[in-house]
Amino acid sequence: MGIRVEKKDIVWTIVIDNPEVRNAVDDPTAIALSEAFKEFEDDKNAQVAVLWGDHGCFCSGANLKAIQAGKGNRIVQIARGNGPMGPTRMVLSKPVIAAVAGYAVAGGLELALLCDLRVVEKNAVFGVFNRRWGVPLIDGGTVRLPRLIGLSRALDMILTGRPVYAEEALTFGLANRIVDVGESRIEAEKLASEIARFPQTCLREDRLSAYEQFDNNLQDALKNEFHHGLNSLKEMSGGIQRFLNGEGRHGQFQ
Repeated sequence: MGIRVEKKDIVWTIVIDNPEVRNAVDDPTAIALSEAFKEFEDDKNAQVAVLWGDHGCFCSGANLKAIQAGKGNRIVQIARGNGPMGPTRMVLSKPVIAAVAGYAVAGGLELALLCDLRVVEKNAVFGVFNRRWGVPLIDGGTVRLPRLIGLSRALDMILTGRPVYAEEALTFGLANRIVDVGESRIEAEKLASEIARFPQTCLREDRLSAYEQFDNNLQDALKNEFHHGLNSLKEMSGGIQRFLNGEGRHGQFQ
């Protein structure tokens, strides 16, 4: 129970498994979740991760019963970017995809926001449900949510705490794909495998440039993009040769 990691070649699936509390995260679970992401980040063979909650629920946030019992999540900022929910302050160099079924609320929403993409089931529900209890967003929610969906929509979620269902989440850009109930892990792992097939240096450099541009003015962001692009050039000759050999005609990605 807690956290388990299932590895399929270069794609790792990190699973939250606390069904009796709808995959709420207490301190031991947060620590285990952080350790799983650290292992993924440090493993040179691992390319893309999927974060999934078992038993039909992504994550209902922090375990409030554990907090009330004095066994709650640590609030101090811990080494290597850990937050109360685990890996929420990490800056990962590799893509992560959230596979969301059921509730992704409060701290669970913040875990979903840590991920680059979100594949969500038709029954998915996002929300700042902790608004009702005076529990703050302290795992990146007030930072990542406005950056992802814009300030107006983010404030709508943050101030009202209302549920946002899959279809609306898709219009917001909070969801990237909607799939049938029970299919989020399967489809997220397929997507992870597709992403893992691409030349990884270039993919990761472009990804980092996209994130880092938020911290820069336009001129500095363009310079930073160029810096990341230079790091990718060593892969380009192989890609050009594959193109010249006939791969990728008519926009094919196989």
